[in-house]
Amino acid sequence: QVQLVESGGGLVQAGGSLRLSCAASGRAFSSFNMGWFRQAPGKECEFVSAISWNGANTYYADSVKGRFTISRDNAKNTVDLQMNSLKPEDTAVYYCAADRYRYSISQRPTTYDYWGQGTQVTVSS
Repeated sequence: QVQLVESGGGLVQAGGSLRLSCAASGRAFSSFNMGWFRQAPGKECEFVSAISWNGANTYYADSVKGRFTISRDNAKNTVDLQMNSLKPEDTAVYYCAADRYRYSISQRPTTYDYWGQGTQVTVSS
């Protein structure tokens, strides 16, 4: 079993930055691919970014490419999402998720096995 806890959300003006962090419990963290998803009110859950179990591969949604950076520290059981040049359309609840299947990285929320409780990001114009 893995428990995920996100932190770092908040209110920021457009053009600003935030860094989200996800802390994981359990010794298996280093074997999981990790993803960040977001959900805005009235919208479906949307893929944001993912990183392979060893950090060698990263993926981004087109809407955040060049602005967001995902990273992980397997020694600390954490995965971070650095978000720069934030836009009002980035406003959403952001979720960290873990996928036990390490041989391919998925952008589909249904693939992920464990989820955090989410952290709110609000970008004002």
